[in-house]
Amino acid sequence: MKHVNNQIGLIALIKRSRPLNLITGPIIYMMILPIFLLDLFVSFYQWTCFPVYGIPKISRKDHIIFDRQELSYLDWISKFHCTYCAYGVGVVAYVGQVIDATEKYFCPIKHRLKNSLSQDSKSEYLEFDEPEDFDFEAYLETSRQEQAHKLPKVC
Repeated sequence: MKHVNNQIGLIALIKRSRPLNLITGPIIYMMILPIFLLDLFVSFYQWTCFPVYGIPKISRKDHIIFDRQELSYLDWISKFHCTYCAYGVGVVAYVGQVIDATEKYFCPIKHRLKNSLSQDSKSEYLEFDEPEDFDFEAYLETSRQEQAHKLPKVC
């Protein structure tokens, strides 16, 4: 399917935008600093701590994906917005995986109550209620070894 070239100028973009978008735009884009700092600090954390514990590193490139720029039907400002969103959503997914790997290593126990995290990522977690004679340390060691074999290693 051939797409129409939708390239527009900045003035035309402002004219077609909803006033609320123009007002909240700067607030939305101010989030780039905390998102970038989160990315920086979590990357530093995993690159320094994961090797110490033998946890395989999580790949940023598997979560932060910039592919919408290839869409010919988007104008330059839409591609800019898509880049920002792809980075933000990708960082959050990446950070979530780093936190999940950390939790699996230190405390792979499900919560009694469901939370908003994907239950798929929690399927390998220990159920909350276990018998009193349960050997948690042995389970933890087995869980850590299984985790090391399942996650792809990143150079």
